[in-house]
Amino acid sequence: MPLVTPLPQDHDQEVAELAVFFNETLGFCPNSVLTMQRRPAIAKAFIELNKAVMDNKGRVTSDLKRLIGYVASLTAGCQYCQAHTIRAAERYGAADEKMENIWSYKSHPSFSEAERAALDFAIAASAIPNAVDKVISDNLHQYWDDGEIVEILGVIALFGYLNRWNDSMGTSLESPAKESGEQYLGKNGWNGGKHVAKD
Repeated sequence: MPLVTPLPQDHDQEVAELAVFFNETLGFCPNSVLTMQRRPAIAKAFIELNKAVMDNKGRVTSDLKRLIGYVASLTAGCQYCQAHTIRAAERYGAADEKMENIWSYKSHPSFSEAERAALDFAIAASAIPNAVDKVISDNLHQYWDDGEIVEILGVIALFGYLNRWNDSMGTSLESPAKESGEQYLGKNGWNGGKHVAKD
């Protein structure tokens, strides 16, 4: 049972109109947003932030942003966000090879050195205590400019909020996200955790 029950999708017209964004990214409006709309200003601000963070201004592609979100969520332990990010990565054209080998991105040939630098940064920035050091920073600057680094950290910070929201809330995982989690993450121990009702 989630801590707070989500409200119907049509509860707040302004939130519903903004939440159309998620039909593209996920194919549905997430239960996290449906819960946030108990305070519509929070839901609206979150959706606008999400849209701004996921807007591409350079070489940080939509699928890479979702893989960065996945690695950040894996580091934080949020299985709800892991399922959402792997589903969104799939919807934005991430190669199956990358999604199926995200755990071995440091050595798997489907990942570039620039992607490895971004994913290393995602792990370090999501760790508690924060583990971003000179080595991580210098490596990141080898491949990404300042604007791109802001985009990358924007994704990590956005999922820092979502990881805490969804794990604390015990947000129920939607069926499509659960299917993506099982398909791409199940072989490595993902099971949905507290976000999936147990029989």
